[in-house]
Amino acid sequence: MPDDITPMTREDVVGAVERTGTSRIPLVRAKWWGEGLWEQYGERLNELDRYPEDVMWFFGGNPATPAKMNLPWTWENKAAHDSSGVLDDWAKLDDFIAHLPDPAEDPRFDEMAEAAEEARAADRYTIFGWWNLFFEKPWGLRGMQNLICDFHTDPEQVKKLNSALCDTYCAYIERAHETLKPDGFWASDDLGHQTGPMMSPDIFHDLIFPYYKRVGDKLKACDMHFWLHSCGDNTLLLPDLVESGLTVFHPVQKHTMDEAHVAAEFGDRLTFLAGIDVQHTLQEKDPEGVREEVRFLVDTFDGSGGGMCIAAGNGIVAGTPFENIEAFLDEAVAYGREHRLRQP
Repeated sequence: MPDDITPMTREDVVGAVERTGTSRIPLVRAKWWGEGLWEQYGERLNELDRYPEDVMWFFGGNPATPAKMNLPWTWENKAAHDSSGVLDDWAKLDDFIAHLPDPAEDPRFDEMAEAAEEARAADRYTIFGWWNLFFEKPWGLRGMQNLICDFHTDPEQVKKLNSALCDTYCAYIERAHETLKPDGFWASDDLGHQTGPMMSPDIFHDLIFPYYKRVGDKLKACDMHFWLHSCGDNTLLLPDLVESGLTVFHPVQKHTMDEAHVAAEFGDRLTFLAGIDVQHTLQEKDPEGVREEVRFLVDTFDGSGGGMCIAAGNGIVAGTPFENIEAFLDEAVAYGREHRLRQP
């Protein structure tokens, strides 16, 4: 284990993201404890606190959360994206839009402001954001089957919903900029499945990309980096994501995307929060195999000056050997530092 593993400064993380030079590769969501892991290991996971999280998080929850919007109708609550059918009829869309929240009235900003000020005083890189953006949120509101059909039968309604969501998201980003002054904004849309995107690139460009671009423009005006988590194969969508102003892409999911191709094609325009494979590598290999995979990711994505952070690809779940998690974190710090020292 390397000595003196302290959280990176804001400038150091910015250097990795913007390729201006950094002391080691930042750990960002590397200790992502997923389903059942705490139940399996409990307090033993606290032993891994010696490995830092190199950013500080201010998650406010998605503003368009129906349970907090006082909508004038009821729906069935279930556990998954495909659950509620909150918008089971497009006739409810105007009413839904009318109940989207005003960030000026959201008390969570005041609740987070003191911690954000302390993070800045400690010279830490900070990220504000939430899960779900312009695919996952409509998916949760309409249900997957309905939404995929909507792309073809009711595209104007999809645009109207996404435009309203975008107005709200941009207002929240501006409010965060005023009160929290974060360095980055994090969001998610699982745009890919195992062999390609969830929709054609043309549909993405028409129905989703314009709102990504508006968010990207707002973030640029607020001097914030744009971080996106998207599982699955996003390769065909990366040109639009780059054009939207995306700064950091996570996770480049193994066995769905070709890491070498993606790094070569987009590495001059995107920084990668490279996610180690939680499905097979961490579950099935021995610690040396895990370390080998970390070195492969670093060698692939970390270019001159930076351009890479490292994470778990998704939540690390029960059944993952503890020694593999430890090997991942240890090699990420040790090899991440060594690789940086070798760069010009």
